[in-house]
Amino acid sequence: RSTEEGPNMMACLFFSIAITPCKILKCNSEFWSATSGSHVPASDDIPEFCAALRTYALCTRRTARTCRGDLAYHSAVHGIEDLMSQHNCSKDGPTSQPRLRTLPPAGDSQERSDSPEICHYEKSFHKHSAAPNYTHCGLFGDPHLRTFTDHFQTCKVQGAWPLIDNNYLNVQVTNTPVLPGSAATATSKLTIIFKNFQECVDQKVYQAEMDELPSAFADGSKNGGDKHGANSLKITEKVSGQHVEIQAKYIGTTIVVRQVGRYLTFAVRMPEEVVNAVEDRDSQGLYLCLRGCPLNQQIDFQAFRANAESPRRPAAVSPSPVVPETFPYETAVAKCKEKLPVEDLYYQACVFDLLTTGDVNFTLAAYYALEDGKMLHSNKDKLHLFERTRELPGAVAAAAFPLAPQVLLGTLTLLALLPVLW
Repeated sequence: RSTEEGPNMMACLFFSIAITPCKILKCNSEFWSATSGSHVPASDDIPEFCAALRTYALCTRRTARTCRGDLAYHSAVHGIEDLMSQHNCSKDGPTSQPRLRTLPPAGDSQERSDSPEICHYEKSFHKHSAAPNYTHCGLFGDPHLRTFTDHFQTCKVQGAWPLIDNNYLNVQVTNTPVLPGSAATATSKLTIIFKNFQECVDQKVYQAEMDELPSAFADGSKNGGDKHGANSLKITEKVSGQHVEIQAKYIGTTIVVRQVGRYLTFAVRMPEEVVNAVEDRDSQGLYLCLRGCPLNQQIDFQAFRANAESPRRPAAVSPSPVVPETFPYETAVAKCKEKLPVEDLYYQACVFDLLTTGDVNFTLAAYYALEDGKMLHSNKDKLHLFERTRELPGAVAAAAFPLAPQVLLGTLTLLALLPVLW
């Protein structure tokens, strides 16, 4: 009975989430519109500003149930509390959404070019030392992870996982099944929180979801806020709805977010000093870009490929999870060769994704992941990887993730996925 109910319960949960998504982006945009983007109202506008804050708080309460675990939601709740305290706003009162006077563009922080030196990483952190060593991390496809230490893994990691968690920013990804009951997952949501930093930037939240790749932060702004060095954090839309780039010069970091097909990809270039800036290594130090996926979440797609090349098994008679129509192995290879002529791990990831999802857009996801690597990786000799990770990255990885017993991922209709045994 439990084996029959399991997939059905998961499918119901998936559709429930799809029908009632977190509406925090709507709350954010309504507040931004009501206050003309200013978090520092003139004294005459404080009553109206407080009314807009109460409306904002009411909106967050209404969407609270569907936003549990959402970083942008929790950031908004704390931000509202801070602003109400700063402006002595009462929690009781009118909740209308009046329009405040629009601030004049003169002196707008987005126009400033004289940011303090502390807001330029290379100038402030490395004045008397060698240039910083930059590292690269990327996540794409079903999903494939390239860590800061150039380990390449394919992972299950369904649900919400920390991709980056250090003293300067947090990145969380949410991976969902490509179809209900399918073993194949992909990134459907991405949240980035840039933490308040000295005289450079206010806390900023960027959140992307399937079919929604914003060209601004959650509060509607495109830079680091009202501080003198706000221009050291900028978001630029490269291709509408498809490609966004975020420059955080105060921490020497570049982030690229894309939507390819229905799903998201992530790539970052970050100095080693920032990568390792964690206060609580036991908790912060376990994020995926730094330590990779836990062993029981890793997939050996080379074993999967061996199964794919072997004669196909007949379809099971008993009920099985819903899986997409997939490509024959030869077709998958041909399609990936068109975009990825070098048979490296990006190419192998492409073949894997076509075999597990049947979605040709995953070919482009692998292609753009490689292109972003070309732009962001500091060592071009390490761009192409040919051997999968056979151990967890990092000196204390063994302590971070104890060995797990062999776990069977489950059976697809035509092919079997085998877990990694290192």
